Amino acid sequence: MAAWIRMIPDDEADDALRAALDLARTPHGTVDNVMRVHSLRPSTMVGHVKLYRACLHDDANTIPMWFQEVIASWVSVLNDCTYSHANHWANARHLIGDDARADAVEAALAARRPEDAFAGAELAALAYAAKLTLTPGPMVRADVEALREAGWSDGEILEINQITGYFNYVNRLLNGLGVTTDGDVVGYYASGDGA
Repeated sequence: MAAWIRMIPDDEADDALRAALDLARTPHGTVDNVMRVHSLRPSTMVGHVKLYRACLHDDANTIPMWFQEVIASWVSVLNDCTYSHANHWANARHLIGDDARADAVEAALAARRPEDAFAGAELAALAYAAKLTLTPGPMVRADVEALREAGWSDGEILEINQITGYFNYVNRLLNGLGVTTDGDVVGYYASGDGA
């Protein structure tokens, strides 16, 4: 476990924390540091787990999962959040399923030039996510209209907005408390089955 604040291990958890930790367990049976860092306040862990799953792992989402993970990775690059980028880029790479394409996407994101790997609706979504991340104050109706004109439905626009907003929250949580991946199983699909 690695963070600038104390994180309570399972064997020291009271009933409330134990319930929160059980809710937060990954498919690997572990609790990632991104969630364990809440251990001194289990109610925020519960809220975080629910928000994360609603934004990124909800069956109602219609944006392809690989592109949801690309948005997550893009916001994390823009925020210099190595923790989220490590996890969500591993997921995106797995879901893209084509090493050459994944390499091109990774290079474009690292260079902060998504236009090198994306066009059309996908590029419009990444431009929106960048503006909302870097300069949220000047957002205007035209930013949403540009997404609609690019072909995104209003529900998908909400998904893009929520993924972007969530990762801005979590990147600040992680960077602000010095949370690292030490001891984590990096990437949701690290076990090879994604279960």
